[in-house]
Amino acid sequence: MKETFKDVPVETRPAPAPPVPAALAAKVRTLAPTMTRSMQRVAETVASDPAGCAALTVTGLAERTGTSEATVVRTSRLLGYPGYRDLRLALAALAAQQAAGGAPAVTADIAVDDSLVDVVAKLAQEEQQCLADTAAALDVTQLEAAVAALAGARRIDVYGIGASNLVGQDLVQKLLRIGLIAHAHADPHLAVTNAVQMRTGDVAIAITHSGRTTDVIEPLRVAFDHGATTIAITGRPDGDIASYADHILTTSTARESELRPAAMSSRTSQLLVVDCLFIGVAQRTYETAAPALSASYEALAHRHSPRNNQR
Repeated sequence: MKETFKDVPVETRPAPAPPVPAALAAKVRTLAPTMTRSMQRVAETVASDPAGCAALTVTGLAERTGTSEATVVRTSRLLGYPGYRDLRLALAALAAQQAAGGAPAVTADIAVDDSLVDVVAKLAQEEQQCLADTAAALDVTQLEAAVAALAGARRIDVYGIGASNLVGQDLVQKLLRIGLIAHAHADPHLAVTNAVQMRTGDVAIAITHSGRTTDVIEPLRVAFDHGATTIAITGRPDGDIASYADHILTTSTARESELRPAAMSSRTSQLLVVDCLFIGVAQRTYETAAPALSASYEALAHRHSPRNNQR
């Protein structure tokens, strides 16, 4: 049985890199729902006014948010920074980016009485920011390791529920077209029974924004225990899913609202990660991937001909 991440002593675990300044607001959006109210006040304040907060000491920020110095430090660490000093440096960098136009402010929530023109504009801005946040926070070292595992895999299983399953199906159909053996499992029972057959040399991918979806964690755990290389695509790299993931690819999400639940906004960043995985695998296996992709195009070409469409 493989050792879980939780079994690894804290002092020997690889320290995750702090989020880059551009990803700070996305980190706040992702983690805020799980924070205490006092930590939420700190997180939302630094994200909304990075320039002002960068000028504050830990005591000053505690006073501004009506919290304690300990709360400020805990919030800094939860956001991925070793301490408040590191968070201040990130805030200063973020403020400079915003001043230069490189980090646009977060758009307003979509309201029930918004015109469709406003809806299009707000969604477009949110999608762009979500993709930028995901790209900024994505650990390329983890991505390269995941690509290497997929490129040499005997078999690939993908687990996801709901919107995450749609993303999983998208990845699977891409991998199939370059000649890899891949399956997407939406039924949790079928996922577990298939995971039992996984072995060393196989790859299992779990897609869950929350990192806590039991129906996704369970088959990944089984695959992990049977020696498969495991990959988690998640918005919560500190979630339960991390215990059974050899490689973690972190996604961002736009702000959740009444009319736009997390399942919708998280899908955008998940699809970006999926595309990065596919392109990386296709590059690594180009000699076999290119002919396989061409063959799949040719096999479907007649279905797109004008004569066939008129039938």
